[in-house]
Amino acid sequence: MARYILKRIAIMILTIFIVAAMTFVMMQWMPGSPFNNPKLSAAQIAQLSRQYGLDQPLWGRFVHYIVNAAEFNFGTSYVNTGQNVSLMIGQRLPVSMQLGAQALIIGLPLGIYIGTIQAMHKNRWIDYDLSVVTLFFTALPDFMLAMLLMIFFAIYIPIFPITGWDSWISSVLPTLALGAGVIAYVARFTRSQTIETLSSDQIQLAYAKGLTENEAVLRHAIRNSLIPVLTLIGPLAAQLLTGSALIESIFSIPGIGNQFVGSISSKDFPVIMGTTIVYTVLLQVMILIGDIATAIVDPRIRLGGR
Repeated sequence: MARYILKRIAIMILTIFIVAAMTFVMMQWMPGSPFNNPKLSAAQIAQLSRQYGLDQPLWGRFVHYIVNAAEFNFGTSYVNTGQNVSLMIGQRLPVSMQLGAQALIIGLPLGIYIGTIQAMHKNRWIDYDLSVVTLFFTALPDFMLAMLLMIFFAIYIPIFPITGWDSWISSVLPTLALGAGVIAYVARFTRSQTIETLSSDQIQLAYAKGLTENEAVLRHAIRNSLIPVLTLIGPLAAQLLTGSALIESIFSIPGIGNQFVGSISSKDFPVIMGTTIVYTVLLQVMILIGDIATAIVDPRIRLGGR
């Protein structure tokens, strides 16, 4: 098990390094300059370039960037003068993590429950109806659902606030906007896995021993179906974190996603690179947790990874 975890950690570190290097290169290729204010003179732009080290050779800036990024030191913002990027991200990160965690906590159990119900009533009306609903929410983009929720439950029926993040009630709509897709995706995946498990020899043997359908599902089918579902934790976390950028912008939530979108338009390179690395680290950690959880539940995974 230790060897498997070390191997996964090594892959995670390599992935983070590649993403960091690619982000640096893309920032150099991005057209324009962060100091494109027409009021700035050529001398002032040159002074700012020296201040932020942009007059140094490319390879020197890359080494400096990688070394500092390894310590989560992303320098200071070009736009918000004097503000440390790491502190800016640290202030907003808990909000984004809370939003993603709420969507995941709601989405996983509800998706597993709905998928199990569909599998137990395969090819019946409840299965067909739920399949239509889950297919709809799987295809519907998060930002479109966010706008629909905002129109119906914040404007037409003013139950929830339109924007902000000052109380639990203000987190309901963005959590639903992110969590609906998770519920639908997990439900469809759980349905297919549970149907496959219910037709296995193990379940047939359980029926032969006198177990009812509900007992067979609860004791055997769900447990076996949850193993593949655990592998979804990492990709779902990726979906929630990357999708939260638009959701945070729509609902004006003070998270790193909203900050990231704003930094792109203003060409605030340190914020862009810092946020990208933080996103990558979070995603890789979630994938690692999902892999370890799967390996614990199913020893064949870690044995095959040696």
